[in-house]
Amino acid sequence: MEDWANTGIETAKRRGASYADARVMDIRHREISVKNGEVGTLAQSESLGIGIRVIAHGAWGFASTDRLTREGVQACAAEAVAIARASAIAKRENVALAPEQTYVDTWQNPFLKDPFRIPVERQLDLLLAADKEMRKVKGVTLAEGSMSFARIEQLFVSSIGSSIHQIKV
Repeated sequence: MEDWANTGIETAKRRGASYADARVMDIRHREISVKNGEVGTLAQSESLGIGIRVIAHGAWGFASTDRLTREGVQACAAEAVAIARASAIAKRENVALAPEQTYVDTWQNPFLKDPFRIPVERQLDLLLAADKEMRKVKGVTLAEGSMSFARIEQLFVSSIGSSIHQIKV
């Protein structure tokens, strides 16, 4: 993650950006559901990419990509600078950032277990067992259960030296 962010910022600066920041995001989702003893939903997705924001010629530019190769990140940064240059044509005044300190930090919300480290089969077995217990109750005609998980890992790096890594589960 850090290499991609640094490559993006270095490329943007070489292309003429006076400021650049990059956010690398790794987002995972898992959805599991059961209904009356049958599996309804079993889906998992992952999204991984980088967004690069720059100031060049006094205007903002932004681009993003999921092409996480050196060349892909460099092209993304170059596109962000090109967009800023194009935006500068219509600007009324230069973007001025408020003075800000450099921050280096890591944050993670508290959790006992990362649900993505628990096998899907175990989570599904738990749902099916709960479903079975619900259907044992006299008068129950519909038993449903579901689990939904998300894990978001984000790295923010800026040209002023900030680096903030977050994990939210």
